[in-house]
Amino acid sequence: MAGRPGTPRLLRELNDRAALELLVTQGPLTRAQIGAHTGLSKVTASQLLARLEERGLVQVVGERAGGRGPNAALYAVVPSSAYVVGIEVGPDGVTAAVADITGGVVAQVTVDPNGADDPVRTVHSAVVRACRSARVALRRVTALVIGTPGVVDPRTGDVQFAFDLPAWHEGVLAALHTDLRRPVVIENDVNLAAIAERAYGAAHGAEDFALVWLGRGIGLSVMLGGRLHRGRSGGAGELGYLPVPGAPLPMGSARRDHDAEGVTKSSSWGIPALAGGYGSLVSTDAVLDLARAHGLTEPTAVDCVRAAAADEDLGGAFLDELADRISYGVTSVNIVLDPGLVVLSGQLGRAGGRPLATRIERAVGRYSPTRPTVAVTEVEGNPVLRGALHAALEQAREEVFSAPAG
Repeated sequence: MAGRPGTPRLLRELNDRAALELLVTQGPLTRAQIGAHTGLSKVTASQLLARLEERGLVQVVGERAGGRGPNAALYAVVPSSAYVVGIEVGPDGVTAAVADITGGVVAQVTVDPNGADDPVRTVHSAVVRACRSARVALRRVTALVIGTPGVVDPRTGDVQFAFDLPAWHEGVLAALHTDLRRPVVIENDVNLAAIAERAYGAAHGAEDFALVWLGRGIGLSVMLGGRLHRGRSGGAGELGYLPVPGAPLPMGSARRDHDAEGVTKSSSWGIPALAGGYGSLVSTDAVLDLARAHGLTEPTAVDCVRAAAADEDLGGAFLDELADRISYGVTSVNIVLDPGLVVLSGQLGRAGGRPLATRIERAVGRYSPTRPTVAVTEVEGNPVLRGALHAALEQAREEVFSAPAG
């Protein structure tokens, strides 16, 4: 029988969940510390820890010396009580990582797709290899989150379109569920980067911010009130299609198939943004051409931006022009949403660092009635993969920590 508001069982479940979250974020802790943080009495805290030990969720990991009397036992969440998998899918490879319930990464592998056009087989191979490396059986994985470029339908959770991953389309999510027999979530990769930024980076704890991804692709993720804004069809953030001065109009098109009631059943996204619009000004090819015009000779666009940021006497003029281009998109986002904070991410955004961010902030201030703070990503490692793991951990903790206390 389910607990009702105010019943002892419901209160036990709420207390257990609060203690587990506390131990994950601040542990290991003693019984007295748990009581102090939660407001529970010593007796109630002792009963709570006994329940959680019986469920295999917490364990004693050491002792803390105090004043008079015996040392106090230190409690921590049992890392192996649940596992999650995060995956980043790209045209050049698939990276999968396994983390325990505390967030500790126990294994990470990258699989070369070798031109494989079967998303299920590619993901399956990456997951199995990662689990094998972590020595974790697939059946012990509680949540699995996949980050992929393209448009993900917020209603169905399925991929609608991914330009450079044509095999990823409607129906892939169901096929992955069937193959892995585990809960699977597919999320846009830039959205996952924003989740990681809010959890670990420059937007830590921010309720409202925008993340602009500049790299192999151009993307935007918007967090409003602490929640991702995906749009009705999942197309929010397709910044590359934005019409801007100095670029041909974008040739992207969307076709909608409707049923008899006029409800959208499927969508097909057309020509990529780089055929025109904002994406054609800030793509890696366009940035490399701009760098060459300014005399920079490094082999790639990212290398050119990094070199210019490291030597502003040499690369300042290039950064000025690049920042002006980037500011077109950032200004549009700022005028419509006024997020207060814009984070630059992706390889180009990271390479430009503060010298580029400062120039963009000044440019937006010239064109916009308000001036946001423009920051550089502070997420270490792979932001998409870290976002996927974070999202998977939130799901797993909700399931494991919220289980009935008995």
